[in-house]
Amino acid sequence: MRFRGGTAASGTALAGLVAFGLFGVGCSSGGTGTRDEGPAGSQPVGQITQQPSPSGTTPSVRRVDAVRLLKSDPKVGERVREGLKPCAGKGYPIDTSYGSMTGGRTADVLVNVMSCADSVNVGTYVYRADDDGSYKNVFAAEVPAVYGTIDRGDLVVTTQVYGSKDPLDSPSGSEVVTYRWASDRFTEHDRVHNDFSNAFEGTDGDLPVQSEPVEPDPADEPAQPGRN
Repeated sequence: MRFRGGTAASGTALAGLVAFGLFGVGCSSGGTGTRDEGPAGSQPVGQITQQPSPSGTTPSVRRVDAVRLLKSDPKVGERVREGLKPCAGKGYPIDTSYGSMTGGRTADVLVNVMSCADSVNVGTYVYRADDDGSYKNVFAAEVPAVYGTIDRGDLVVTTQVYGSKDPLDSPSGSEVVTYRWASDRFTEHDRVHNDFSNAFEGTDGDLPVQSEPVEPDPADEPAQPGRN
């Protein structure tokens, strides 16, 4: 799905009137940090590719099998897990980015999940590495047309906004929400709403309901990279 509008601050917002069951491979890219694209199952989870910083201030990057990580995470919705299949026998419909958002010694993992049929992004997740090598889900947004990026240490989540008459490839606008890590959780720092120009039809969609990120639960067991 082609995202429109600026990517000023970041955010999570719900998209209107698009069936969650729609799926698509297309995605937009943005943000900063190391990016890993293509088939996600090519490397076993836990295999480490260290990229140390000369200054020692940048966290090392540990490459993960994002598909296995998602499938072993109980916080990922059933629809998303069931849709994690190679598209046309090729790569999985995911984007994986690595970067520093939570201040850990190992880079955080940002995963965007898409579907194979209609180019609609269906989920955005952030995983934080623990000292024992496991990963914990610290952010999840499962709404149609959502896409997350890493921008200078912030999590930026963009969601397309649809009116009741908007076609899938022409949303009425977008919500861009910036999250920052503080007190062991992501909190909203900034929100921008963009209305897109439509020369032929007016827009009649309300702003989407806000979707709050998941909060860390001490009782939750971290998602283990090697578990299914």
